[in-house]
Amino acid sequence: MSRVAVIGGGPAGIMAAAAAAGCGHDSVLLEKNEKLGKKLFLTGKGRCNITNSCDTDDFFANIPRNPKFLYSALYGFSNTDILELINANGVPTKAERGKRIFPASDKSSDVIKALTRHLNNSGAELRLNTEVSGIRRAGSGFELTVNGCREAFDAVILCTGGASYPMTGSTGAGYAFAKKLGHTVTDIRPSLIPLATVEEWPGKLAGLSLKNVTLRAYNKKNRLVYEELGEMLFTHFGVSGPLVLSASSRIADSPEGVRLTIDMKPGLTPDELDRRILRDFEKYQRKQLINGLNDLLPSRLIPVVISISGVPAEINISSVTKAMRESLVKTVKCIPLTVDHALPVEEAIITRGGISVKEIDPSTMESKLVPGLFFAGEIIDVDGYTGGFNLQIAYSTGVLAGRSVR
Repeated sequence: MSRVAVIGGGPAGIMAAAAAAGCGHDSVLLEKNEKLGKKLFLTGKGRCNITNSCDTDDFFANIPRNPKFLYSALYGFSNTDILELINANGVPTKAERGKRIFPASDKSSDVIKALTRHLNNSGAELRLNTEVSGIRRAGSGFELTVNGCREAFDAVILCTGGASYPMTGSTGAGYAFAKKLGHTVTDIRPSLIPLATVEEWPGKLAGLSLKNVTLRAYNKKNRLVYEELGEMLFTHFGVSGPLVLSASSRIADSPEGVRLTIDMKPGLTPDELDRRILRDFEKYQRKQLINGLNDLLPSRLIPVVISISGVPAEINISSVTKAMRESLVKTVKCIPLTVDHALPVEEAIITRGGISVKEIDPSTMESKLVPGLFFAGEIIDVDGYTGGFNLQIAYSTGVLAGRSVR
């Protein structure tokens, strides 16, 4: 039996501590906050997108960075496994668009309660308000500085998260621990992050949500790198929402200057849209153009679309030419935006980058450089798209690390 320190009380840490205890080890979960799962509480706008119910092949397709590294972890503890665990601990779940799984109550606090029950039932020791300020090698084990006091452990599992949402305790401290122990930390960047735009007009539409639109992103070589149907919204600085967060992970390495387009009517071809506009024009033929598109578009967006199209807003609908209609159709199908920058990593949902996967054994999550040191969750240089994939990575790597302690 080994004495195991699990540092960080998020989903990866909870699962790692419980798994280690389940294997008969003296497992101690050290969390510097006053409660578990502070960042988890905020996920999914407070609803907690627990996981995604897609099959395994589709799951790997939603991990753009180092997916093969996760084969052992995800096959060892799958999305089905976490749902069975959550359900068994008193929290029913439901599926929504995109196979996203949420608690039936829409309360992230219920998920935290279920994970806490699982931890308590495992026999692991939980210490809250407990900060680790140092880790050093001591013989074949480790000496940790815990709340200012030295304490010996045989193994350490680092589950300290990334650098996003530092107010929840996810400050990137684990990177410093790993570096001191000889590990490489790849460049840290924001992922799943709102985007600021060059254009200022989104700020005038702040709070406006768009549903059933298609967002496309083109890189600096004008190659399509993202295309998806879903929801997004305008903000005072640019754009956000599920589509934008997903798109941001595709352009995280170099977001500046990326071109975005919004198709407001993805279900209609240009010809079909033109016929639809003609029907609306017949209905509103006595009005000006600015007052004749209310059945087609959100009212706040209409002046923007008209302005981009180049058609005079005050023109009488009866005077709109075929060429003007074609310009309107083109704009409705392709509203252009340019990314100025992604917001800082502190405001990202997750962090791209972390401990290099080249230095971690993917079959155990153990360091290849320091025996007895393990990693799990966001601290590792692997991330997924929005939709529950990143939380599943946390559970799966946590379980694998905890089970692999010798």
